[in-house]
Amino acid sequence: MGYKIGDRVRGNVTGIQPYGVFVALDDETQGLVHISELKHGFIKEIEDIVTIGDAVDVVVMDIDEYSKKISLSMRGLNTPKYHPFSNKKKNPRYGRRSGTEFESIRRKFPNWIDEALREIEEGEHLDKSK
Repeated sequence: MGYKIGDRVRGNVTGIQPYGVFVALDDETQGLVHISELKHGFIKEIEDIVTIGDAVDVVVMDIDEYSKKISLSMRGLNTPKYHPFSNKKKNPRYGRRSGTEFESIRRKFPNWIDEALREIEEGEHLDKSK
């Protein structure tokens, strides 16, 4: 077995289970693509993505050093259309710069400084009166 973590390999789908897809990397080596590593987003049926006998490109995610089991990913080769935590409708492209990110902070910052200085002065005034 001459595979390393991070290797991009082409293999053939040999089996499909509810939890993932088995991929033969060569005649002696087989790995598993967990259902969460098939593609970005929700997967209703694995058979909608791959079928037995398909040639697929995968990346080696992990190799268990004792059992020699190989974890593979198809998702790792694709970039998502949007960030998983962004609102798809309002912000379809993650990282898009609109120039308004810090505008509200820029407006509020002087007031925060004034409030903090007032609190400090009131605290010093109370300390002197004791």
